[in-house]
Amino acid sequence: MLELGQNAAPAGDLIKDVTEENFMVDVVEASNEVPVIVDFWATWCGPCKTLGPMLEDAVTRAKGAVKMAKIDVDQNQRLAQALAQQGLPLQSIPTVVAFVKGRPTDMFQGAVPTSEIDAFIKRAIEAAGGDASGGLDDALAAAEEMLTEGALDDAAQVFAAVLQEDAENAEAFAGLIRCHLAAGELDQAEVALNGVPATLATSAPIEAARAQLELARQAANSGPLDELRTALEADPANHQARLDLAQALHANGQIEDAVDQLLELFRRDREWNDGAAKAQLFTIFEALKPNDPIVLNGRRKLSSMIFA
Repeated sequence: MLELGQNAAPAGDLIKDVTEENFMVDVVEASNEVPVIVDFWATWCGPCKTLGPMLEDAVTRAKGAVKMAKIDVDQNQRLAQALAQQGLPLQSIPTVVAFVKGRPTDMFQGAVPTSEIDAFIKRAIEAAGGDASGGLDDALAAAEEMLTEGALDDAAQVFAAVLQEDAENAEAFAGLIRCHLAAGELDQAEVALNGVPATLATSAPIEAARAQLELARQAANSGPLDELRTALEADPANHQARLDLAQALHANGQIEDAVDQLLELFRRDREWNDGAAKAQLFTIFEALKPNDPIVLNGRRKLSSMIFA
């Protein structure tokens, strides 16, 4: 069975306690390499105790795209006063400032939700000319290549790692489902599909994965091609035999032939079995890429029949 877990990388030196003595090195100079998120806090500050761990978690999830400096304003009063004189409003805390290329570029005060922290960090990364996605697109592309080459465990690990960075990445969820399908683990694929957040349920990658799972279920129950062809030749009006043949053709990788049989079934009786031909065509189309020639040609032919 596929192993889908991967441990998050440790924070390492991404998060530091900074004082007046090392402010220039660990904030100003360091921000020339990557943005530094500075958290001005105090031990007596209630909101600081909530915000601090949230900031640390967000910085850790960025995996090196930003760093974080924690400055206790009570222990570093001269530094706080000097920064205030330079225009930073540190009268209330928590105050969080993003330093990019040696200067402050963005800030907020008070406790804010995780979504606003993530957006703040994203702006800092983009201000530094970095990739706010943290390389997720490259990781997804690499995982897709692994999946194509049959390295299913490796692909699953990368898809899982992407989800650790972005818990609502539809392509990563779909990738995990397709890893299970490629491994013949249909029940596990269904479990993974059921675990997709409701907000992603109708996204294109998830709809495609759902269609692929449905087709894989059909393939597991499809009959022998020769027998189905013989049955249809004996009675071309046998709609069930034509539908069964189309499913078997798809299961054997003959997707274009399957589409042709379904189009013929639709031409003969579009309403048969509650529109089974059209429904099966849509399932096949959803499972393929939108620009696949089989999809483009099939949709064109179906449309011409519908509007004839």
